[in-house]
Amino acid sequence: MSDQERLAERLRTSIGRFVRATRLHADTLPPPLAESLGLLDREGDASTATLAQRRGVRHQSQSRTVKDLEALGYVERRDDPHDRRGFLLTLTAQGRAALDRDREARSDWVAQAVEAVLKPDERAQLGVLPELLDRLSDYDGGPSRAR
Repeated sequence: MSDQERLAERLRTSIGRFVRATRLHADTLPPPLAESLGLLDREGDASTATLAQRRGVRHQSQSRTVKDLEALGYVERRDDPHDRRGFLLTLTAQGRAALDRDREARSDWVAQAVEAVLKPDERAQLGVLPELLDRLSDYDGGPSRAR
């Protein structure tokens, strides 16, 4: 294994561990609900099929999530202007408030962890990480995702 491959594996596992720790300590919403609300917030109204594809889950699983979101009043259906038989899901004010609470709880936990665990020079180093991760996330090359 090359140094670059070791770094890639270390990044992958560390980022996964960080995401799991954040969810464990700060989630106010179950991950399927938070992911779906986040997608609707970032990308706008979407069909159940589009949400399933974006989340990488089966349509049946996403349908259950949509039913849960509707029951909580976090999303509502509206007619799809491009498909008279279809509908789009839209974020409600309640859904936006729940998503905002979830994001705030996560951000608060991360801020507390940074303050409690990292030294001042490490905090400064951490400042470049979001930009680097954003650039890596935008990379389109490499092997395709197996399905």
